[in-house]
Amino acid sequence: MSRKQRRMLSRILIAAACTGLLAVLKVEGWPRLACFLAVYLLIGYDIILKAFKGIRNGRVFDENFLMTLATFGAFALAIYERSGDYLEAIAVMLFYQIGEFFQSYAVGRSRQSISELMDIRPDYANIEKEGKIVRTDPEEVGIGTEIIVMPGERVPIDGTVIEGCSTLNTAALTGESQPREINPGEEIVSGCINMTGELRVRTTKEFGESTVSKILELVEDSASHKAASEDFIAKFARVYTPIVCYSALALALIPALVRLITGMPPQWDIWIYRALVFLVISCPCALVVSIPLTFFAGIGGASREGILVKGANLMEVLSKVKTVVMDKTGTLTLGVFEVNGIHDHEDDENRNEEERAYLIEIAALAECSSSHPISKSLRKAYCKEIDHSRVKDIREISGEGVTAVIDGKAVAVGNEKLMRERGIEPCHCHSAGTIIHMAIDGKYAGHIVMGDVEKPHSEEAIHALKEAGINSTVMLTGDAEPVAEQVASRLHIDRVYSELMPADKVRIVEELLENQQDKSKLAFVGDGINDAPVLMRADIGIAMGAMGSDAAIEAADIVLMDDDPLKIPKAIRIARYTLGIVWQNIIFAIGIKVACLVLGALGIANMWLAIFADVGVLILCVLNSIRAMHVKRQ
Repeated sequence: MSRKQRRMLSRILIAAACTGLLAVLKVEGWPRLACFLAVYLLIGYDIILKAFKGIRNGRVFDENFLMTLATFGAFALAIYERSGDYLEAIAVMLFYQIGEFFQSYAVGRSRQSISELMDIRPDYANIEKEGKIVRTDPEEVGIGTEIIVMPGERVPIDGTVIEGCSTLNTAALTGESQPREINPGEEIVSGCINMTGELRVRTTKEFGESTVSKILELVEDSASHKAASEDFIAKFARVYTPIVCYSALALALIPALVRLITGMPPQWDIWIYRALVFLVISCPCALVVSIPLTFFAGIGGASREGILVKGANLMEVLSKVKTVVMDKTGTLTLGVFEVNGIHDHEDDENRNEEERAYLIEIAALAECSSSHPISKSLRKAYCKEIDHSRVKDIREISGEGVTAVIDGKAVAVGNEKLMRERGIEPCHCHSAGTIIHMAIDGKYAGHIVMGDVEKPHSEEAIHALKEAGINSTVMLTGDAEPVAEQVASRLHIDRVYSELMPADKVRIVEELLENQQDKSKLAFVGDGINDAPVLMRADIGIAMGAMGSDAAIEAADIVLMDDDPLKIPKAIRIARYTLGIVWQNIIFAIGIKVACLVLGALGIANMWLAIFADVGVLILCVLNSIRAMHVKRQ
């Protein structure tokens, strides 16, 4: 609890105790009024000041003005009637402040979950200089610098581990409590906590472009985007408040004047009292407070689960998603290829181990300088140190493959086009996968079948999407049709489009958007640079944040920090859960207020019912809004 909240709670408790004491003590006349006014000012001075500031600044009709007017009127009525019953005026302000306290506490709780993300900002980076560890501002560390991360410290900048093994706590980034193993050669992202061993990391990004900086930018930016429901409530309050103020004035004057004209007693006190009750009931603070609070709590709850939503407006869009379109590589698959088969020129799978090992060796040596994922996977399958002295004249041909001279032999490793350009007829392979054809000294030597590894939860995620009410799941990929169909079949995806260029993906998404029915929305999930245009074109773009490209993360509306496809249905469920709470509050608050306004105008409702209709409804709506933070089961 903050210092401000503690002060507010103290004021509430002191005012409540003093009110209870004055109700018991037999103080009469002006001393009684003075005592109640002192308690009133103790509990309500800030509301009165806000009301007068609003009048001075031209913003008259707000909840502070309504509360001040209603309580001043209650005091005036008690003085006019000489009843000495000032308790209602105190109660209105006291219970209103109790509602404000609950609101402040709820906002603090939801803000805390987002503030925990802010704690991932590292204060320093360790650099070794002349045998000593020196702490440096992370913003001053350049790309390619070697930094040291001690056990218990946060990783300050994205990079590659070059020395040391450890386990990482990634909970602040991904929401997962399970530590992750890290070894030399693996990528490491900033914001993680190094738990066990000392790590030496070579930075691959500047601090401003690292994962932790991107996350903080997303979180700070999210508050600036309002949802349509939130905008509606703000506009509603600006129109609604003056209407009820003038209605209350009419209720106080018109019936009394009509009675006066017709020769009956005007009963000013009765109609003014009803007008004051009407004012207290009509205060829209339950809606004005609870709607943005619910969205804020929902965003905070999602962030704790490793789902970063860039704005409340996106929660509303996400809740209406009925079609989910996904990229394959890096989204449903790991983007890590493994050798599924090695065949000779007759497509024979029964090669002996020596021949299989030789083809892998030649392929790994030829691809030793390439950064392509398939090249990395071939080198990993070789499992030995690359002897670069055996390789000469390496030439990488974009979109085709690699040629080189290995042990004095001319080697070509790549696709069918590379083979045919060299007058070599490749052997057709019946296996599904990426086929790496090989030729040695102008003769076809065989091919290697590479397969992309599916993510552990991909199939479960597709099933969860359908359970969440998603009507259509679509996969887009640049892979060959047999590979795409095989993956789609295993994962039970409804439709698949293969052999696509980035422009083709945009075109297909636009066609799907045109065919959307009712007000349903389309979400696209991707991770690569080539996915950025599609992420921006879709109704809502979801990026894989852990290994996704910066362009994709920038273009996306939502970022999944651990690249787990199961977070896609979870994000949709959280959005629907949050919107459900928003509509519960709207229906409940308006329903109670309309009923009580009618009762107040008819003289059936008194000030105590008005307090419930205002402050009671506010407290109930705020407590309901807090539920949006608890999304673990979603």
